[in-house]
Amino acid sequence: MEKATFGAGCFWGVEVEFGRIPGVLETAVGYEGGKLNNPTYKDVCTDGTGHAEVVELTFDPAKVSYEKLLEAFFALHDPTTLNRQGPDWGTQYRSVVFYHSPEQEADAKRVIEKLTAEKKFSRPIVTQIVPAETFWKAEEYHQKYLEKRGVTSCHI
Repeated sequence: MEKATFGAGCFWGVEVEFGRIPGVLETAVGYEGGKLNNPTYKDVCTDGTGHAEVVELTFDPAKVSYEKLLEAFFALHDPTTLNRQGPDWGTQYRSVVFYHSPEQEADAKRVIEKLTAEKKFSRPIVTQIVPAETFWKAEEYHQKYLEKRGVTSCHI
């Protein structure tokens, strides 16, 4: 099993979409990339901690490749908007790939190069590709938030 961590805006909808992919075994929403230990949602929402809202996945690479997860990531949000997704804005909503290995880093860079060469987006991709740091799991009420409320999707 491997880990993958993506920030694509509000983590509620992102978690739902990744959870639908065969081969993704677990999802957890949380915060990564900031300077405060054990941040809360309230802390992160100040836009002052440096954390991004992220989804950490556990996946079976025999059933789904990391590249397929990257393709899903780039399809489910706008990677050309800096620190914003839909009505949500701030650095916590940035587009970011936190890689867990040199292979994941190379795959992420290659996919961005491919999407850029194909002119998939009308503006440049601003997605950050940075090493995974400490993943701080969000409060329990955020885990499977939409599922708990009987909602199948939201804007992302």
